[in-house]
Amino acid sequence: MSLAIESHGAVLQMATGTGSPATITGVTLGAITELLAVAHGFAVGDVVTFAAIVGTTELNAQTSMIIAKEDDAMFFKIDSSTYTAYESGGTATPETYTSISEVNDWAGPGGSAAVIDVTHLLSTAKEKRMGVMDEGQYTFALNRIFGDTGQDALETARAARNLKGWKLTYSDTTYQTWNGYVLAFSTSGAVDGKVAGSVTIEITGAVATT
Repeated sequence: MSLAIESHGAVLQMATGTGSPATITGVTLGAITELLAVAHGFAVGDVVTFAAIVGTTELNAQTSMIIAKEDDAMFFKIDSSTYTAYESGGTATPETYTSISEVNDWAGPGGSAAVIDVTHLLSTAKEKRMGVMDEGQYTFALNRIFGDTGQDALETARAARNLKGWKLTYSDTTYQTWNGYVLAFSTSGAVDGKVAGSVTIEITGAVATT
């Protein structure tokens, strides 16, 4: 049986706002972090940002995806083993997303790290270390639709140079999330052809896959 994932059906979304926050009532530290929030109403795949937590302040301003949930709890792929114990308070605020219409191909996320040369006078050959990972760019093409909510949001983000959250949902329900800037959004056409768009997202930070 093939394990290949079908690319058809993948959905790309850009964060365009926030929903109602849930009040945090507890944090369990560990390789997977559990947050307690009574009747939070969030779903697996939702991306939330933490704020105003007392004690486990390391979580404040972090943004992470829910990988599992219960009615009154949510779980995150955050290793909080060395974080400070929870004391009180805090909120988890979900990002709201707008789908980008009529995407027809994409490439990324993906990039490479810099190579650091650490060769010295006693080296018998070049010695190297791996630098910080650069996740590179996410590029995609689409059928250009003027007035479409998602495509208009791309134009707005590019013009304002705003950092945006991105979410790519694959056909097997795997999610990838990252932050990035709309670096370029160009339009093209040809005889007997469609009006097409080409978009480049410059990724900053890590890409999370769930």
